[in-house]
Formats: sequence, structure tokens, C-alpha cells
Amino acid sequence: MTKSKILMTGNEAIAEAAIQAGCRFYAGYPITPQNEIPAYMSRRMPEAGGIFIQAESELAAINMVFGASLTGERAMTSSSSPGISLKQEGISYLAGCQLPAVIVNIMRGGPGLGNIAPAQSDYFQATKGGGHGDYRCIVLAPSTVQEAVDLTKLSFDLADKYRNPVIILGDGMLGQMMEPVERFATKHETRNTNNKSWTLTGAKNRKPNIIRSLLLKEGALEELNNLIQEKYQSIQEKETRFEAFNLDDSSIILVAYGTVARIAKQAMLEARRKNIKVGLIRPISLWPFPVNAFTKLLTTKHQPRTILVIEMSTGQMVEDVKLSLGDKCKVHFYGRTGGGIPTEEEILKQIEKIH
Repeated sequence: MTKSKILMTGNEAIAEAAIQAGCRFYAGYPITPQNEIPAYMSRRMPEAGGIFIQAESELAAINMVFGASLTGERAMTSSSSPGISLKQEGISYLAGCQLPAVIVNIMRGGPGLGNIAPAQSDYFQATKGGGHGDYRCIVLAPSTVQEAVDLTKLSFDLADKYRNPVIILGDGMLGQMMEPVERFATKHETRNTNNKSWTLTGAKNRKPNIIRSLLLKEGALEELNNLIQEKYQSIQEKETRFEAFNLDDSSIILVAYGTVARIAKQAMLEARRKNIKVGLIRPISLWPFPVNAFTKLLTTKHQPRTILVIEMSTGQMVEDVKLSLGDKCKVHFYGRTGGGIPTEEEILKQIEKIH
């Protein structure tokens, strides 16, 4: 039986998916092009028995999420590029205290205030840990509105599983476009926080829990960092995600994520119609980066000779691609910045140039 669908913008779909996943606390601050998320949450969270707060600033919002997470509630915030920059200290605190939270970044052009057009120039900020200290966030990059729904739900599960912040990295196109998504259930998921033994919910029947990231005793912080790095190693082994097309016979492999991957896929199909053997790798988890998708290329009988990375940036993911491949393949890059969007025709010209 075919499931019925409904048209939603990416921003609204992410918000509803969060509620369906059991998010009961949201704090945010308006910034284009993600304003539909707090607007939607302001209406829906009270209906779902949750709490919505329009904070006085991005700094306040991320620290409110910190407090809600301490109690075991599923908590989320959202913003766009400059606003996410302001949240970085709080994200580092979440990681240092091993607290789950979901952070949505609908990227816009930068640096600085930039503009409100789509971009992908926050890749380094998201994947390398934009705040201080040795930490990582799990980073997921949807390419369609339906995938944004699915990855939002997954984000809350991963955040709880690993007690770690998860970033959903989209862009202005994804946030604003309308696409059909499967209708949501009428009943929302409810979360039982009793199985989270670490929460701060009162200590009448147990010993007090202490959660902090300020560790002044000699060796204590190094011990915590070593523990967290073991967790990150486990995440790298178990949580890589990617999508691949036509890898077996391709001499050129395109690499793109998010909505740009959709454009790259069309360019791949057009190139094949011109008898140019082109494939595509679409990383879904940007951290952990799907290194295995690239190392497998090196073991195939028909090893591709050329990689073309396409981004709406000056070339940030290209560094992870090069690290994954070493010097085994020649890596080319094509990018647009400041809100520029690569077209199918532009990508096809780059393919023909290196063919």
C-alpha cells in the first residue's frame, strides 16, 4: 500500500520530524534562511506538550539546550551560519559534558554576515569541531526533504546513543524548497528518561550525579579526553553513511553532498548519455567521513583515475577526500561561493575538461 504524502518545506519538515522523534525542548533565535523552524516550533511544541523558547540570543539558546539536555529531555536548536558560530562555545560544552543535543544549521553565504543565499562553507566548522578543544560532532547532510526528515529522527537516536551533539547540515535550498514527504503519524513519540542514569533529575533515591567539563585535578581532563576519543573511534567504525552510483566502470567519480549532490547526479547521467563513464559518491555522514567509500575504489578492478569534488565553497570537503585517497587518484575541484550554485551544465563542462 502506497503511503500518502504531504508537501512541506525542508525547514518545517525538520521541525515536525524532531517533534515526532520525541524532542520536547527547543530554543532558538531568528535568522534567515531557517526562520521557518522556530516559527513552526512555536506553534507545534505546545501542542506536543513540549517547550518552545525564543531566546534573547544564539548564546542563550545553546545554553538553554545544555540545561534541558542535563535533565534527559531530547533538546534541539537551529540557526544559520553566523548564528551557529555564536553557539560554538556551548557546543564544545555539550561535547565536553557528553550531553546529547541536535543542532540544525541551514547554511547561508559567508564569511561574515554574507548573504541569505545557499552555501556549504560551514563544512570545516561542523566536521572539525568549530569550538575549542579536542571534540567532534556527528554531522549528517540530507539532500532531499524526505531525507531531512529521516536524518532528523536518526540524529536524536545517535545523540542519545553516544551522548554527543549531532549537527544536521543543510543549506538554504533544502530549507526553503517544498517537496512531498510521507505523512507523519498522528501520535508523537514519548521519551522515558528513567533509563538515562546520568541525568540531573533529583537524587532522592540515588547518589548525586555530577556533570561538568571543568576538570582541574592533574590528569583528570586528559583521562576524559582519552575516554571521549575512544567513543569517537567507535562512531567512526559504526556510523559512516554514504550513497554511491556507477562506481564499477567509471573513470571519473564525482563527489558531492547535500543538495549539490542532486545536481551532480544529473550531470553524471548526462555525461553517461555522452558515453563518458562517470560515477558519484554522496557522503551522508560528513563526520564520521565515509573513508571506506573511497578506499573501496582503490581495490576495484576498474580503478578510477580522476575524482571531481563539487561544493558550494572554496573547497573544504576536498581535503577529506584527498586524505581518504592519498596519492592514488588525481583529485580535481569545482566550487561556487557566496551563494553561487553549481549548475548541471557547469559540472558537465568540468567533466569534459578532465575527461
